[in-house]
Amino acid sequence: MTAVETPRLGAIILAGGASRRMGADKALQAWGALRAIDHVIALAKAAGASRIVTAGGDGFGLPHAPDPEPFSGPVAGLRGGLALLGDDVSRVLVLAIDAPTLRLEDLAPLLSAPGPGAAYDGLPLPMVFDAAAFPPDAEDGWPLRRVVDRAGLVQPQPPLAALARLRGANTPEEREHLLRDAGLDARRGRAV
Repeated sequence: MTAVETPRLGAIILAGGASRRMGADKALQAWGALRAIDHVIALAKAAGASRIVTAGGDGFGLPHAPDPEPFSGPVAGLRGGLALLGDDVSRVLVLAIDAPTLRLEDLAPLLSAPGPGAAYDGLPLPMVFDAAAFPPDAEDGWPLRRVVDRAGLVQPQPPLAALARLRGANTPEEREHLLRDAGLDARRGRAV
């Protein structure tokens, strides 16, 4: 009898962007006692990622793929992150820095999807895909939805209760709403 090989999961945290609408680096903002980056790293670990890298922005102590040019987009981040992950992983979880209140149960349908992977309908992030499914001709200017389509990812409907968490926070108002929903004080960033 042959043992079934379990795919090794790696994670790419997209941490680039100018954060213009937020007015501050989204990765460094306090969400309770932790920064956004700390929450997203913890989520990747809880999902079972054996290797975690960041792309764009700063490395935050993790292996890091800088933008090839300033603000070259999320597909450049995916390509750089995949290069860092290398052959160490066969499946990839992609998380955005602006969604630090995501829960493991929000990711469960994506993590359990068969190959080549999944992303929610209308929401290209988060996504999970087989590393071999990443389109080899992907270009930096592509929208993430093109990667989802070209990789052949299934696109289930997102859980309605998780929609705000999945969309994340790009503005102070969205951040305040997510902090409140997570039971955190928006003014102090502490648990209430």
